[in-house]
Amino acid sequence: MLLYALRRLVYLIPVALGVSLLVFALVHLAPGDPISAIVPPDAPKEVVDKLKEYYGFDKPLPVQYLRWLGVTLTGDFGTSIGTGRPVATEVATAFGNTIILAIAATLLAFSLAVILGTAAAYAKSRIVDRLVTFISLVGVSVPHFWLAIVLVIIFSVELGALPPMGIGPENATGWRLDGPHLAHMVLPTIALSVIPLGVVTRTVRSTIKEILGMEFVTALRAKGMSDGRILLHVLKNAAPTCLAVMGLQAGNLIGGSILIETVFAWPGTGFLLNSAIFRRDLPILQGTTLVLAFFFMMLNLAVDVIQTMVDPRIKRG
Repeated sequence: MLLYALRRLVYLIPVALGVSLLVFALVHLAPGDPISAIVPPDAPKEVVDKLKEYYGFDKPLPVQYLRWLGVTLTGDFGTSIGTGRPVATEVATAFGNTIILAIAATLLAFSLAVILGTAAAYAKSRIVDRLVTFISLVGVSVPHFWLAIVLVIIFSVELGALPPMGIGPENATGWRLDGPHLAHMVLPTIALSVIPLGVVTRTVRSTIKEILGMEFVTALRAKGMSDGRILLHVLKNAAPTCLAVMGLQAGNLIGGSILIETVFAWPGTGFLLNSAIFRRDLPILQGTTLVLAFFFMMLNLAVDVIQTMVDPRIKRG
């Protein structure tokens, strides 16, 4: 198992280089000049040239990429053009806030998905199966940013029951485990969990339903095994497929939270990326996108390793 994990880690090196090149290229191919975002239109040419030289924008793109990659490998993502603060500090703070929200949405979505999917697969009533199928269909169909706006209108504007935005009371920038901060998490967690809830519910339902029709389940029932123990065997056999889908959805929660964090003004990586796009803050864009990409890669590696641990029959090349 350790050898397999190390081998997969080595395979990630060329992928990581390709990701870094893609991140650098896409950011620089976008229209606009990042320096114009921080200098007035009538700024002297000497000042603009000095700023370009300071940030390295006066060099050819291949030279800029090599310099940026070399500095990035040391853990230094540069300095934000908009705020003048280290990019690593801003990205670390925002990423921590995103992880908090993503963990809450993951726990809510995956726990409900396993319960609903298992209930639909075992249900003898077509009404239960159709109801769960309808819930999962709504989950994958409803735009989560639209749902976020609707939730704010209902629970914040109309009912006044939950705060509409922010990570905590009084313009807080950090999260704490207490009542007011948990209240600020409720609406964004619900909005962010809807899509993975629908996807994972459908996967769990179809996978368990397929396994229930296999011969080994019939043999277990013929031997008089209790329904609870049969369920454990079914869940174990369904785990590899469901874990793969859950891993992808967990990664999408991290990378796809831009609109949700923007609607709720949640100071995570999505909100940071949105602000950086409007400011044309290239160091922030590059640093945040690179961190999210590497996190997604490591998450996929962890899911592969866990799948192999759960089901040793899986053979990896």
